[in-house]
Amino acid sequence: MAPFGKHPRTIVHDGQPFNAEPPLGLLRRSFITPGEVFFSRNHGSVPEVDPDGYRLAVGGLVERPLSLSMEDLCGGFPKSEVVAVVECAGNRREGMMEVAPIPGETPWGAGAVGNARWAGVPLREVLALAGVGDGARHAAFVGLDEVEGEDGSFPYGGSVPLEKALGPEVLLAYEMNGELLPREHGFPLRVMAPGYYGARSVKWLSGIELRETPSENHFQASEYKLFPPNATEETADLSEGLMLGEMQVNAAVCEPGEDEESSAGPVSVRGYALAGGGRRVERVDVSQDGGETWTQADLGEGAEEPWAWTFWEATIDLGPGEHRVVVRAVDSSAATQPKAAAEVWNFKGYANNSWHGVRVVVR
Repeated sequence: MAPFGKHPRTIVHDGQPFNAEPPLGLLRRSFITPGEVFFSRNHGSVPEVDPDGYRLAVGGLVERPLSLSMEDLCGGFPKSEVVAVVECAGNRREGMMEVAPIPGETPWGAGAVGNARWAGVPLREVLALAGVGDGARHAAFVGLDEVEGEDGSFPYGGSVPLEKALGPEVLLAYEMNGELLPREHGFPLRVMAPGYYGARSVKWLSGIELRETPSENHFQASEYKLFPPNATEETADLSEGLMLGEMQVNAAVCEPGEDEESSAGPVSVRGYALAGGGRRVERVDVSQDGGETWTQADLGEGAEEPWAWTFWEATIDLGPGEHRVVVRAVDSSAATQPKAAAEVWNFKGYANNSWHGVRVVVR
């Protein structure tokens, strides 16, 4: 078994900090991604937290600062559930690395994504108890994990706009798929901000601060940002760039796999699609010839759920030879995916939502 009880076929990119993703065929087996298959993204060691001594601090621009135990959170607030997909901002970075090198970053395939049933306290209930103060515009989160930097260690953190924080879908989650959060996924408490990249769903949550401006944590202020394609690590001003927020429409082919051999005739193609910000996946198109012609896929589970991913399936006829099978999705805002990774390349390798494809060999 891989660390933390992950599936034996898990693709481990880094042992410390632990970063791993499942193979796509395994990921596509279940609409609700089991914990042993769910990807892991960490910037530091996974902390061990004593739930009995745990306290959540709520402060900043609030009327009543709070210090809440797990007993307070589980017994003093309503419990809510949401089925939500979490996508790492670096999902599909491997495709960008084929365009140009991205040194020092994890070469994620298309498996740095997962869909789970999260349960916990609606964040807005906690903020209502604390009272939102004048001037509050952002909710900043900080975790208990420690990240090693040039000037020593510091905790991971990030923020979302207050308008998002007050949405009914945003949870302080203490359960995943009907069980207590696994240690590597944030036990005992994490933020779950559906529709946003996973970087904003801070794990091992220790504090919430309402602020006038976004979090000043390194991972909000300098790291998870989009820069223009001409920027490099040496030339970019890290105080600039666009802070990542809502996920972009994306899709991937999970089956058949890369370089998989098939017999001539009808071939079933299956995968996942997702949209950010509460938008829905409206259409998925599959091409057997690299985008020259298209077949509309059938949408399955998740098509009516705004925060979940959507499973899709199509049948295409393949003759002998090599075929480039690609997929693209369209969301409810009519946004679709760019054709090539070169169109969205950036030196951090974030937010690759270009067409995804696999090579299929028909004998």
